[in-house]
Amino acid sequence: MIVRDRPRKSDLLFAVRGSIVPVIAPSIAFLMAVSALMVVLHDRWDAFPEVADLGFAIFGIALSLFLGFRNNAAYDRWWEARKLWGGLLADMRSLARETEIFVRDPARRVAMLRLALAFLHLHRRNLRQLGDDDSTAALSTELRDAPHPPCAALDRLAEQVAAGLADGTIDGFGARTLAERLGAMAAQQAGCERIAGTPLPYVYSLLIYRTAYLFCLLLPLSLVSAAGWFTPVVVGIVAYVFLGLAEVSEELSHPFGTTPNALPLDAICRAAEISLAPHLGEPAPEPLQAKDFYLS
Repeated sequence: MIVRDRPRKSDLLFAVRGSIVPVIAPSIAFLMAVSALMVVLHDRWDAFPEVADLGFAIFGIALSLFLGFRNNAAYDRWWEARKLWGGLLADMRSLARETEIFVRDPARRVAMLRLALAFLHLHRRNLRQLGDDDSTAALSTELRDAPHPPCAALDRLAEQVAAGLADGTIDGFGARTLAERLGAMAAQQAGCERIAGTPLPYVYSLLIYRTAYLFCLLLPLSLVSAAGWFTPVVVGIVAYVFLGLAEVSEELSHPFGTTPNALPLDAICRAAEISLAPHLGEPAPEPLQAKDFYLS
């Protein structure tokens, strides 16, 4: 996720990190080149008819409505995903306090908190479809190679609660409280997996991109007579607006990815490690810092 203050005037012109320009620049260049070719064809051979502005105005309004609808749907997914991960962080902190209250065996308490952290990192890895990293490579092979590693970690946590209830180190009320906490974590996990496994319908993307390209390719028919060689500039600006909004909504609709506008899952996991460190009797690690305005 891009972390920076309100852009300055110089940033509006030159900031690249966090913008969508590097992704859509080839498409903008292509559309401007096509519009320049159309200007040449019109000036030399009058090769195509001129179209009234009204038709393109209606076309542009319809495209804007499509883009607005898709952008709202994509942002809803992004914000819901952020709330789910915020809930997971709150659940981790509450679990640490509840183990202090209800789990009388220090060794079991530490084992449960380490399993909770393992669950969080495995959940992050699962959502991003990544391989092992420093945080997950140290985990047991049993967890990492399970059919569903995050669920395996939660199952092990539940086994710890059941074992504590059986040997008397956790009373009945404490076991119930801890089981409810694990249920809340599982619900947050399922919500994230629902978002990751159910993308926006493909027809929305197809319609938006197809319509945006069609609009920009036909726009010179309305501009070439009045704008002349300024037509490619106008087409480039229009393409930046429409294709940029389409690409932003595409990134926001995948909130667990590694794009600049995705959620900072690594930083949230580090926040959980910092919160649980006192309960584990360990020094807290440093919070992750943004690098070149990017927080992973």
